[in-house]
Amino acid sequence: MIDIGRLRIALHGLHAGAARAALPLLTALCALGAEPAVAREAAPFPARAGLELAREAALSWSTDARLIYVENDEPLDPSGASERWGYLFHSPALDRLRGYSVRDGKIVIAENLEMKLEAPPVAMEWIDSGAALAAAEREVEDFREKHAETRLATMLLMRGPFLEKDPDETTWTLVYTAAGAPPLFVVVEATGGRVRRTWRG
Repeated sequence: MIDIGRLRIALHGLHAGAARAALPLLTALCALGAEPAVAREAAPFPARAGLELAREAALSWSTDARLIYVENDEPLDPSGASERWGYLFHSPALDRLRGYSVRDGKIVIAENLEMKLEAPPVAMEWIDSGAALAAAEREVEDFREKHAETRLATMLLMRGPFLEKDPDETTWTLVYTAAGAPPLFVVVEATGGRVRRTWRG
């Protein structure tokens, strides 16, 4: 479900302090691994559309479950929608993590992470994946002009190390890839849609 390879790419290029700060979450997500894609096609949907289903399941698991991470589990379309999204929750009472992968209006994967981790929840309100993509696209024009095969590989929502001066800020991080070029990362403020940072990996 949560693709640890994509998260590892997203962390590449951060300053050393930020990378160390992200290491506990990165290590925890390794336990989930990347699940194979389901063969049957499903309608792509934006990230928030699967959240309520995942949240209800998480609250059945633990009444204090809080969302800490969102990532596309299958490729993204031009509108920032995906056939499958992964949602990771943390329960302070249980001191445990549980992830859900939502596809076609159903939870297709639900797994516990057998690890201890103190993880910050994302903001209660955040812009959807389509709005985050629209904000980021303005920063990608030059990259796309130079690389014809540019594609959006990953969108991930979290609080953490991507903004050193604002570590509590919830952000969308978008990773653009192109053959023969280092990936382009765009960090978008998830509560307001403002681009906060870009860098090449």
